[in-house]
Amino acid sequence: MSRVGKSPVSIPAGVDVSIKDDQISVKGTGGTLSLAQNALVKVSSNEGKLSFEPINDSREANAMSGTVRQLVNNMVLGVSKGFEKKLTLIGVGFKAAASGAKLNLSVGFSHPVNFEMPAGITVATPTPTEIVIKGADRQVVGQLAAEIRAVRPPEPYKGKGIRYADEKVVIKETKKK
Repeated sequence: MSRVGKSPVSIPAGVDVSIKDDQISVKGTGGTLSLAQNALVKVSSNEGKLSFEPINDSREANAMSGTVRQLVNNMVLGVSKGFEKKLTLIGVGFKAAASGAKLNLSVGFSHPVNFEMPAGITVATPTPTEIVIKGADRQVVGQLAAEIRAVRPPEPYKGKGIRYADEKVVIKETKKK
């Protein structure tokens, strides 16, 4: 059996989990998230813990028990604490400005690049060269951070571009005569 699927998910105070035939819903202070129920995994709730059991001994059911467990754990963490990604802009004149649900990037193009934030996602710019993306859905936060980084990924000679705050960019040595 999947090692991840064996461990139960504990439900903190203030988080409500409802298990129906077709979906699992998690509701908390950060919002409401839902996941389609998988036919290969049996989800049961007892004493503030969720446990995940594969329906049969097949390899797919075993793998899906761990996958569904981790997805539900991410939903519980998202509605209770939330997730965040930090991006840093490196380069002369590179700046970001957040206004409401919009992010405006000036990263060396002849035009500004605008991003519209999806529902449930907030963006902030503490300084003009920092972007902080927060939300309850881990997948959406990570995907949005990756799309913003893809506008101007860090280049290998000077390191200019948009990078994650904890990302290390290896700088190449230039050509020598």
